[in-house]
Amino acid sequence: MAGLYLEEFQPGQVFRHGLTKTVTESDNMLFSTMTLNPQPLHIDFDFAARSEWGRPLVNSLFTLGLMIGISVHDTTIGTTVANLGMKETTFPHPVFHGDTIRVETEVVSVRESKSKPDRGIVEFEHRAFNQTGELVARCVRQAMIMKMEPAA
Repeated sequence: MAGLYLEEFQPGQVFRHGLTKTVTESDNMLFSTMTLNPQPLHIDFDFAARSEWGRPLVNSLFTLGLMIGISVHDTTIGTTVANLGMKETTFPHPVFHGDTIRVETEVVSVRESKSKPDRGIVEFEHRAFNQTGELVARCVRQAMIMKMEPAA
């Protein structure tokens, strides 16, 4: 797997993920309806046109999922045991249809598990930016990550 093991993460390590995505109207509508979120700011163009934004906002939970999803290939694909939690999640600038999102991830801390010797916990700070460099999302996430298997 391409994911890194616990021993390969170091505090202060920064990943500038090469994968980017332009968010489409279809992404926003599908995500909002699949999650049963009827917020008119996301799905009603007439309502959104009369808001302070003048157009639909992309569902912030889609943005959060996209931000973390973009990070997976470079960091944890195949080596994650579980997500443990997210904190300090913020959306300082809205995302609109047509925005292209890029992501960087910083390793905040790394520690071995106190109860399971084959894994540990990595704390990541994910940051997402739009095409003009504005920070659109930030989240600190704790993930349980496998350790390298001991040499046979």
